This record gives sequence, C-alpha cells and structure tokens, in this order.
Amino acid sequence: MFDHFAYSVLVAPVLVLLVTWPLADRLRPAFAARVFAWSAVAAAVCTTTNVVAFALKALAELPVVAGWGGWSAEVVKADTAHVPWATGLSVVWFAVSVVAVLLGWRRYRASLRGAWEEVDHLDAGEGEGDEVVVVPDDRVDAFALPGRPDAEGRVVVTTGLRDALSERQYAAVLAHERAHLDGGHHQLVWFTRLAAYAQPLLWPLVKKVAYLVERAADEEAARVTGSRADVARAIAHAALAVNGAGPSARPPGLLAMSSGVVPRRMAAMTGPEVRRRWLLGMPVLLAASTIVWTGECAYDFYELLAYRR
Repeated sequence: MFDHFAYSVLVAPVLVLLVTWPLADRLRPAFAARVFAWSAVAAAVCTTTNVVAFALKALAELPVVAGWGGWSAEVVKADTAHVPWATGLSVVWFAVSVVAVLLGWRRYRASLRGAWEEVDHLDAGEGEGDEVVVVPDDRVDAFALPGRPDAEGRVVVTTGLRDALSERQYAAVLAHERAHLDGGHHQLVWFTRLAAYAQPLLWPLVKKVAYLVERAADEEAARVTGSRADVARAIAHAALAVNGAGPSARPPGLLAMSSGVVPRRMAAMTGPEVRRRWLLGMPVLLAASTIVWTGECAYDFYELLAYRR
C-alpha cells in the first residue's frame, strides 16, 4: 500500500504544482481556473482517501479489532512494516485536516455573514443595476459578494472608488465584479482553499486560482466594455487608489478588482487574448492518474482485510 500513499499523498500534489505553475499565463483564464481548481480538489480527495485508508489500517492492526473482523493483524501490519510511521502520520494528518476544514469553513461563512450585514440595509446605486450597492465610504474599494439562499449576489463599491475613476473605468470595474458573480469565482477559490486545508502541499495553487479568476474577470470586463485598454487602465487606477487610501473596506476572503498581481494582469490585458486549451490536458491526466492510483490503494487495503488466517 505504501507506494500508493507515497504517490497520492506526497508526489502527486507536487506534480500538480509543477505542471500548473508555468501554464497560468498561457491559457484561457476562465477555463484554466476551473481545471486548476478541480485538479486541486481531485488531488486533495485522493490524499484524504489514502490517509483514511492508512488510518483505518492502523485500527486494523490492533489484535482486538482484527479478532472482531476476522482478518490477520500480522498480515495487515506486515504490509507496511518497513514504514511504520505512515499509519501514525495518517491518523494525525486526518485529524488536523478535519479541524482545518471546519475552522476554514466557519471563518468563510462568518466573513460572508458580516459582509451581508453591512450591505443589507443599503439601496442599489441609481442607474447602476439592481445588484450594485454603493457604500458611503471614502476608502477606495470594490468587491463581489456572493449570493445567499434568500438573495442574489451583490457588487459592492465605495463612493471613494466611484469618485476616483472615470466613467469608463468605473464601468470596467462593475463589469469585472459582475463577472466574478456570474462565473462562480468565489466557489472556485473556496474549493481550492478547501483542498489546501486537506492537502497543505496545494497551498500555492490557491493563489494561482485566485489570480486566474481575476484574469477571467478582466477578460469578461473587456468583452462587455469592448475595450481591453479601458480594463487595463481601470486595474492600474484602482490599484493605485487602493494603495494610497489606507485599509480596505472589504471583508477578508472576498474577490475584488484591486486584488491579484497587478503588473501581470495589466501586461496580459495590453496583449492579445490567449485561447489555448490543449495544455490543460496535463493537469487533467495527472488528476485522473492519481484517482486511479488511489483506487488501487483502496483495493490493496481490501485484499489485506480479505486475507483470513
């Protein structure tokens, strides 16, 4: 079983990072963000499955449990006798990841709840769309607030940002934030973050997906406004205004126009749109191979338990 553990828990997540890292600026961002996010989820699920299998194996090695189940504790233990630390590590890993996922989920929900409490009593901006809420705040900020069961998502902007940008730049910001809502970008970033809670080796991919959804929103804003140059200028002006205006008005964990790697985003928007897709076959194949290898691990564990003394 250990070869499956080593690949799915230690090797595959690193390979996911190595494969995806150089591709972010060579692919259509909306599609790449989804593939990267779901590759991370697949790697995390495979890690968790292997860890659970080894944690159960630790229980199966106990004579009292083996006697109750009717399998050989000696055979189960002998399978990984050369790496006795693997079962103990799996028990600790599983416990820590469960706690991390639960705490992360709690913080995320608290952030959304706090943001909704701030905007629930505010009216939509006149002439800007029903989903746009203007906050009377001199700080310069804008963010997309995902919907809840009883309400659609909102685009939240401050009066400080609205006054800092030209009309065309402001329209680009609104289009950018609407793209976050329409594209379900919060879910992609959140799923990748959940994957990283379960498999810490995937944490660099969280920033990668966050960057890609910003790029995807930039491209959609350019399509809506009809000008990549306007979006590039909006990115630059919003970033400069935010950096010079003190603390952000945005609750943590929400997507905003000024976030992301600004020079890279501006460079991408001043160049031609990238449409490559075939390169995404590499992370997809890697995720598929990890799933198959994890299935082999589960089957090996079943064979150990099926052995009767």
